[in-house]
Amino acid sequence: QAPLVESGGGLVQAGGSLRLSCADSSTDVMDWARQAPGKGREFVARFNATEGMTYWAEFVKGRFTISRDSAKNIVYLDMNNLKPEDTAVYYCKPLGSTDWGQGAQVTVSS
Repeated sequence: QAPLVESGGGLVQAGGSLRLSCADSSTDVMDWARQAPGKGREFVARFNATEGMTYWAEFVKGRFTISRDSAKNIVYLDMNNLKPEDTAVYYCKPLGSTDWGQGAQVTVSS
């Protein structure tokens, strides 16, 4: 399985929003994780399209949502009310894969 391609990262002020896209997503279960400078990879969410459920890390607290465009095989992570501590490289990965790819940089300024 080749790594998926994340896009949509960038620089945003605290309180702002960003949409990340995970392209070439053809599986029903997708994981999102992030890695801040000097820290290990951290779980963000698991989206299960078959169940129609999303499992969230506690720090999200209702700020993020996930959706899927099945026709285009794209999964979206919509991030709202961003905080400086959300600054990290964000990754997506289908269940069963071991390759996180290159990720997308998200930087939140105060």
